[in-house]
Amino acid sequence: MFTELKREAYEANLEIPKQGLAIYTFGNVSAFDAARGVFAIKPSGVPYEQLTPDSMVIVDLDGEIVEGNGRPSSDTKTHAVLYRAFAGIGGICHSHSMYAVAWAQACREIPVFGTTHADHLTEPIPVTQPMDDAAIERDYEVETGHQIVERLRGLDPHEVEMIIVACHGPFTWGKTAQQAVYNSRVLEEIAQMAYLTRTINPVAPPIKETLIRKHYLRKHGAGAYYGQASEAAREGEPGQVETPDTVDGLK
Repeated sequence: MFTELKREAYEANLEIPKQGLAIYTFGNVSAFDAARGVFAIKPSGVPYEQLTPDSMVIVDLDGEIVEGNGRPSSDTKTHAVLYRAFAGIGGICHSHSMYAVAWAQACREIPVFGTTHADHLTEPIPVTQPMDDAAIERDYEVETGHQIVERLRGLDPHEVEMIIVACHGPFTWGKTAQQAVYNSRVLEEIAQMAYLTRTINPVAPPIKETLIRKHYLRKHGAGAYYGQASEAAREGEPGQVETPDTVDGLK
């Protein structure tokens, strides 16, 4: 019944260790079927090498299991909050990649220091506020989702597809599960570059707004001319610029 959705989630989850985004059982990816109001997600605590398409767990937007024998990821409720809040996204990735987590632990947003960052978004990569004690004592995973939604208030989640949860780590999303993982890999690369930039020059400023806009618009929107995108992609529809076939090529 959910064969294709499980396969999508399974293949996206395998990219987490392949891309060096987490070790052991850390991290998770989900794939969303908006028409049926369900998503497939990694089972909790299962090593990546033991995963199969059939081991993916199908849950609804209330976090209830629809199909599957295992317990879904402990972050399932966070994913559900984001799917309810951000119409049009089809995949979410939560990783524990080293540099992104370091920025999360420092509770610092990542400034736009260079054009690699600007290729993907025009804003600093946002960071949430640290969670207060009352929220921690409620439903922690639900509150994590609420923190993300609140921090992105006033921003377009289809343009800012990544965030750092303070003291925790990164969450990314996209039109598909594979694009969510792609965004996680991009976030980790940007986080490492930003760390090195601050190490070399602690007072390095963000780049100019004109350069940010130039690089972003080369790859996004009606005037995009990067890559071999179709006319539909240049009109703002998904194409090779927005949704790479693999996660390996970031440029």
